[in-house]
Amino acid sequence: MWFKNLQIYSLPAGWTVAPAVLEEALAKHPLLPVNAASMQSQGWVPPGPGEMLVHAQGKQMLVALGIEQRLLPASVINQVAKQKAQELEERQGFAPGRKQLRDLKDRVADELRPRAFVRRRTIRAWIDLDAGRFIVESSSPKAAEDLATVFRADLGELPAVALDTLQAPASVMTGWVASGNAPGFLAMQEDCELTADNAAKSAVRYVRHGLEGPELRSLIGGGKAVTKLGMAWRDRVTFVLTDKLAVKRVRFMNMDEDDAAAATKKNEDDAFDANFALMTGELGGLLKDLVAALGGAKPA
Repeated sequence: MWFKNLQIYSLPAGWTVAPAVLEEALAKHPLLPVNAASMQSQGWVPPGPGEMLVHAQGKQMLVALGIEQRLLPASVINQVAKQKAQELEERQGFAPGRKQLRDLKDRVADELRPRAFVRRRTIRAWIDLDAGRFIVESSSPKAAEDLATVFRADLGELPAVALDTLQAPASVMTGWVASGNAPGFLAMQEDCELTADNAAKSAVRYVRHGLEGPELRSLIGGGKAVTKLGMAWRDRVTFVLTDKLAVKRVRFMNMDEDDAAAATKKNEDDAFDANFALMTGELGGLLKDLVAALGGAKPA
């Protein structure tokens, strides 16, 4: 439930979708078990307790894309294919050619695929119609874009673009670190990465290290910019902001997630509703302040 990594998209002003309409669209593409001939299957699954594919609270909605993937490493295929190639060489009296090897690998993959382990994972997306945002819980931009692509295909539209602000995050974060000052609702933490603007992209990372002092300012003066910065928002949420406007390693400071999980087991529906409302309220406030600190959002 608790989002820990955010890939953030902007929605155009006025765009909306009714929960019932979204439910109907996603119900046409449920997750089905990956079959023996495929490596992957994907489809929508309930994001919370119950069978609904859309969890809605006012203008906040939560959906989840389920993915089943067969784990068949290339190294395993190559190992089995190598053994079979040796057997084939002994039978025919000469080493198999390139085409034979390719065909052999294909046959081995077909034979091993039905026996491969299946891994199931879920990627969730939060649709904030109030703020006009589509937020995917993932540290991977590609995974987020994959979910958005499936969502767009199943709903028929999703006019979302990656969040962009009027001021570049790297420039703003570099200014905060260089001056030692950030907006009052943000406190810089002892976690920072600086990257040079050159072909090598040489980087220096500080972990649990004070951000004051001449050493770090010297790096900035030498041309490095802050590309990751740990921060705390209003003493309620800690996170790391990147120069790509990803929010990572989110932690809710005044919340014991073990207690929340225990409460969820006692009364799943009520606890899920309460946790979703709390999470969206906190993260919604954080993103509003953060975007304002970066000069505001460019229109979607």
